[in-house]
Amino acid sequence: MANKEASVAELTESFRSSTAVLLTEYRGLSVAQLKSLRNGIRQDATYAVVKNTLTKIAANNAGISAFDAELVGPSAIAFVHGDPVTVAKSLRDFAKANPELIVKGGYFDGNPLTAAEVNKLADLESREVLLGKLAGAFKASLFGAAYLFNAPLSQAVRTVDALRAKQDTAA
Repeated sequence: MANKEASVAELTESFRSSTAVLLTEYRGLSVAQLKSLRNGIRQDATYAVVKNTLTKIAANNAGISAFDAELVGPSAIAFVHGDPVTVAKSLRDFAKANPELIVKGGYFDGNPLTAAEVNKLADLESREVLLGKLAGAFKASLFGAAYLFNAPLSQAVRTVDALRAKQDTAA
């Protein structure tokens, strides 16, 4: 009994501390395939095979009831502590290569996600790519602003040079 309570407490903390949670069914995957999946998402998430009853209790303790109906069959959860988009992409790509893995749903930013919404999340660009695009846009607008500020200055210099040249020829 104490062991189950400890498991529930650990799972509850995992739910609370994760930026996102992605629920999968792994029926038919070998231990080697599960290890490969864990290694593929290790940087951004921990992937744990879970007991449905204990997970349901832990999720409810964390205020998440979105998985209640989905917790049937052999379940595993990716507790995301990094970029949810990267983990969703990794799960989707792994599922394409290993059709036994089924993404059932998720929980992100206080909202439940259907399997289709997890796929849409996987279609987004990663945080790094979006930040890179944003930085590029800032850089382009800064160059534009610098050119705008320098243009009147260089025009004034050319005008002064032309006046000097005109004055030198008149004298």
